[in-house]
Amino acid sequence: MLRSSPSRRCRLCGSAQSDRMARRIRTVQGSLRSPPTRREFIAASAAGLPLAACAGALPDDPSGPTTADFDAAAARPVLDVSQLDTPLIIDSIRLLERDGEQFVHVRSKDGAEGVSLTNGRRYLRPILQELVIPFFLGKDARMLESDLLFELYRHRSNYKLQGLALWSAQAWVEFALLDMLGRACGKSIGDLLGGTLRDEIDFYVASGRRDSTPEEEVEYLQSLVDETGAKAVKFRLGGRMSRNLDASPGRSESLIPLARKALGDEIDLHGDANSSYDPEYALPIGRLLEDVGAVYFEEPCPFDHLEDTKVVADSLALPVSGGEQEYSERRFRWMIANRGVDIVQPDLHYYGGMIRSARVANMAELARMPTTVHISGGFGFVYMLHFASRTKDIGRYQEYKRNIERYADWFDPALSIRDGKLAVPTGPGVGIRDIAAAIRGAREVA
Repeated sequence: MLRSSPSRRCRLCGSAQSDRMARRIRTVQGSLRSPPTRREFIAASAAGLPLAACAGALPDDPSGPTTADFDAAAARPVLDVSQLDTPLIIDSIRLLERDGEQFVHVRSKDGAEGVSLTNGRRYLRPILQELVIPFFLGKDARMLESDLLFELYRHRSNYKLQGLALWSAQAWVEFALLDMLGRACGKSIGDLLGGTLRDEIDFYVASGRRDSTPEEEVEYLQSLVDETGAKAVKFRLGGRMSRNLDASPGRSESLIPLARKALGDEIDLHGDANSSYDPEYALPIGRLLEDVGAVYFEEPCPFDHLEDTKVVADSLALPVSGGEQEYSERRFRWMIANRGVDIVQPDLHYYGGMIRSARVANMAELARMPTTVHISGGFGFVYMLHFASRTKDIGRYQEYKRNIERYADWFDPALSIRDGKLAVPTGPGVGIRDIAAAIRGAREVA
């Protein structure tokens, strides 16, 4: 529940902390750019220098990539099905459900099959079943990247629905088709999408809570570390789309230093504001994250306030990340070209699948910017593993929301965690060993 303090100018904090936070806010209101900037921080980090060495760094190179360069990078093909010399015609696509889990099962006319797991959102079934599935039937799955995804966008004016509603349904089918194509080629999804570069992924474990006190939250974070062996965590800040309100007065300001004190220097920290702040409120929180050496500050401002987010990113040494809610390739291009963020985070479901997300990663690579995808859904971490396995610069850690024990034995070898890393599945397609066993007992959803 969102609760505000009596002070309008210091809605982030309780009375005991209001003066301190108000001073921070006044400091940043006068000048929203203070040294060292994030670009100086990144340059120093790349050179292996301490943060103090950032002072006096050179300004950005004005001769960077052009809009045409970014467009060319995005257009670079990522899906390689060249070894399939005959059509793979999609014969059926079914939505299945079992024990609260939703599957999309695809089969070709010659009996090839693939499966995906959705991220829930049952209210999108009509879009999936009426606007997405019918389009793919009878089409050649090999044409997924070159033709089908764009034509689906045009089909029955689907472009009017672009955003989470259309892109999630598209992603569910795309994941199943990539699984089928991978099985047909004998390649993992990572190998289909340009080739795997790594076989294990460093991860952070995320807390989704805001109903906890700072003390309760750090205790919970420690339990997540103990359970998963993670070497990094992410916690929630602000109130979530809250117009500068904290989840409870002073929670964020107290949580940040307490997390460092309680978890120690060996655990890396991430903070996610979920669009909570205007820049003058985001910056004091960002400074606190800088003080504890956090990895990044995620979505400090409302997700579609691109210019505000850039103000925060330009003013902090700490990297700022964003893109979870983004649905437009052109807006991602703006974020990358204008350094509106330091790390782009397309959600593999919300943004429409791995192929669209790989196009973002291609643009980010041109700007020497990491792509650290956001995940949703219990099985979403498996898709993250495949995407991270083939993407050149993924940043330091990828998101993991637990649940490995639910799916581990579906794979051969079983999914595993070792020394703070998740193993990338090695089988063809998504890597599920036996599709029939995975969907056994599932009923078709009409």
